[in-house]
Amino acid sequence: MGTVVTIEVARPEAEDAIERALGWFHSIEACCTRFRPESELMRLVAQPGIPFRASPVLFEAVQFAVMVAEASDGAFDPTMKGDGYCDIELDPKRRTIRLHRPHALDLGAVAKGFAVDIAARELTPLENFAIDAGGDLFFGGKNAQGEPWSVGVSHPRRDGELIRTVRLSNRAVCTSGDYERGQHILDPRTGEPAVDVVSATVVAPSAMLADALATAAFVLGPEKGIEFLEQMSVVGLIFTPDLRCFETGGWEDVA
Repeated sequence: MGTVVTIEVARPEAEDAIERALGWFHSIEACCTRFRPESELMRLVAQPGIPFRASPVLFEAVQFAVMVAEASDGAFDPTMKGDGYCDIELDPKRRTIRLHRPHALDLGAVAKGFAVDIAARELTPLENFAIDAGGDLFFGGKNAQGEPWSVGVSHPRRDGELIRTVRLSNRAVCTSGDYERGQHILDPRTGEPAVDVVSATVVAPSAMLADALATAAFVLGPEKGIEFLEQMSVVGLIFTPDLRCFETGGWEDVA
C-alpha cells in the first residue's frame, strides 16, 4: 500500500494479535491493488461485461466505493471517470461484480482504510490500541494514561506544524490533503485537480468511511463538502487555500 503501518498496544502478550492484524494489510493489498496484474482487482478489470465472482473482501470494497460514489454524486468515484461508477453492477446474492464498460478501478481510498478496520477487529480484545497506516488512523479504547488518544491534524502549509488536535476513543480519523505525496487530488467529474480545498479531515466510526469521505469532501469544496459530511453523520474539518476553516457540527466534541 506504499506506506508504513504502526500498531501500538499496551499488553505484552499482544504479539499474535498484532501479527494477525498486520497480515490483513498484505491480504487486502494483494486483493485490491491496481499495481499488480495478478491481483483480484486487475482480474476483474480485465473482464468487462462478464459477471465476476468476487471474494468477500473485493466485493465489500467495491460495494462500499460505489455507495460513496452515489452519495457524493460522483465526487468520489473508483473508476476515476465522473459517472463511471454507474457502469458497476453488483449482485450481492451471487457476490458478483460486472463492469458494463471497460474501466480502470482505483480502490486506494478504500482498501487501506478497510485494512485498518479489519486489523482493528483483530485487536479489539486488547481494548487499548492505536493503528496508523500512513495517516489512516484508528484508536481503540484509551492511551497509556487512561485518556482518549490525542492526534494532531497537520498544518497544510507548514511542515512539521499542527493546525488542530483531536481526542478519540474507538473511532477513526483520516485527512486528505493536496500536500500528501506531492500530488493533487483530482475531481473525477472533470479530470482536473480539485483546488478549492487544501485539507479535509474526517472523524468516523471506521477508517474506510473516514478516508473515502475525506476524499469526497475535498473534491466537493468547503461548503458542499461540509454539507455532505453532515448528511453522512460524521465530523469533519476543511481548510481552504487561504486557511479559512469550515467545520461540521460536533467538531467541538472531539477537539
